[in-house]
Amino acid sequence: MDKIAVLIPCYNEEKTIAKVVSDVKKFLPQAVAYVYDNNSTDRTVELATEAGAIVRYEYAQGKGNVIRRMFREIDAECYLMIDGDDTYPLDCAQEMVDRVLQHQADMVVGDRLSSTYFTENKRPFHNFGNSLMRAGINSLFHANIKDIMTGYRAFSYEFVKTFPVFSKGFEIETEMTIHAVNYNMQVENVVVEYRDRPQGSESKLNTYSDGFRVIRKMMQLYKNYKPLHFFGMLALLLIAVSAILFVPVFLEYLNTGLVPRFPTLIACGFILLAGIQSFFAGMMLEVMAAKDRKDFEYRLNCVHGEHQVRKGL
Repeated sequence: MDKIAVLIPCYNEEKTIAKVVSDVKKFLPQAVAYVYDNNSTDRTVELATEAGAIVRYEYAQGKGNVIRRMFREIDAECYLMIDGDDTYPLDCAQEMVDRVLQHQADMVVGDRLSSTYFTENKRPFHNFGNSLMRAGINSLFHANIKDIMTGYRAFSYEFVKTFPVFSKGFEIETEMTIHAVNYNMQVENVVVEYRDRPQGSESKLNTYSDGFRVIRKMMQLYKNYKPLHFFGMLALLLIAVSAILFVPVFLEYLNTGLVPRFPTLIACGFILLAGIQSFFAGMMLEVMAAKDRKDFEYRLNCVHGEHQVRKGL
């Protein structure tokens, strides 16, 4: 088991990967740097190897797939994940690692949004999307995460070995954040500097398609982790629609004693029934979600015990 494993997912990062690996060796000399190549067609693998990194491969395209492979294969007391595009200075890396090793944090978030992100990043829709996701997740899950989409994070062994990776692409950061918040894991924020990509280095993130996937992932996890809230709001919406449609029918009945718009009345009944069913579905799923949280605590205790044994060995 490594003391500190630095995980660097890469796809065509030949312009920056050597510097990132060199910075890891400079600021975290006790760490082992792992570069996971995701079907690069440039010299990323060659340059990472020359810089002293251990290079491994993930052939299923997508950042989520790479992180699944990393978490499955690497055993370490502390994991530091950083992008290979040299947008994150490593002078904060030791502080982030110490939060895990000495302060028992499960996930440490490298907070770009509280420093230079909005001035350095040249894509305004990315700025808006980051702010939107931060506001949305913090309000829906009652959290205080400063940067949802950052790729600069540190993790404990317990987090990595109990985190089920379902995302295939860039929505993986959203999944990590919501997982930690939902299961009441210790999350801490460290303000880090951000610098835009150097000239000639291109982002793999598509503003619109990947942005839509991130929002969809947030709503999917909200439904899965807080079903009573999700289906309760859906029930209220359906009941409100039913009431709005029913009011003119009812008023007309009071005035004339007739119901000329009988199809509308039938529609109101079905919509009301759907709202009631939605509410009870949320209640049943909430019981299942509570059981899942209990089962997770058991798994977490098992992984923690395994971690202590392996450290002792």
